[in-house]
Amino acid sequence: MFKLLQNSRFFQLLFKIDCRQAQEAAQSCCRACGGKLHRADYPRKARGVPHKLTEQWDRRYSFCCSTEGCRLRHTPVSVRFLGRKVYSGVFIVLISALMNGPNERRAGELHRELGLDVRTLKRWHQWWQKEFVSTPFWRFERSGFMPPVDESQLPDSLLHRFGSDACRPRRLIDMMKFLATLTSQWGLEGLAM
Repeated sequence: MFKLLQNSRFFQLLFKIDCRQAQEAAQSCCRACGGKLHRADYPRKARGVPHKLTEQWDRRYSFCCSTEGCRLRHTPVSVRFLGRKVYSGVFIVLISALMNGPNERRAGELHRELGLDVRTLKRWHQWWQKEFVSTPFWRFERSGFMPPVDESQLPDSLLHRFGSDACRPRRLIDMMKFLATLTSQWGLEGLAM
């Protein structure tokens, strides 16, 4: 798993997927007023990305309506970022799956290997166990899994639904595409019932 987290080609592929999402968003118009969208990226300091690629990951693609009085922000979904979290989405998913709860021994190993603070690992575990399972996204999507995903084992139990070898790049990309709806209010609008 640590090899995958250092695989530049894998992270470049995620970058390309986000670029494609941004291109599609740029060709659309404002959902509120129909106005033209202008590029309005915002800076990110992504952690958990191979060092030589940090420049590609230093911006979150976003757009803003050009119509005065509207100026609504349109941020497309992302496979690189998981909401407003500092670390890359893949990093959070893999490390949280490896932890599968705040185990002190594993937390110590991750601290030595990756410099991760135990408090960060506990926050991620809390996010999967409390916040993620409460999102409209998950409440809607969980019904599509049979048998049901074991929520007490998230994200590991969900990751394995995308293939038995969960650390394969294709499986992770599929999971990140699945989670991408969480990364944008724009994506969550489609879940309104």
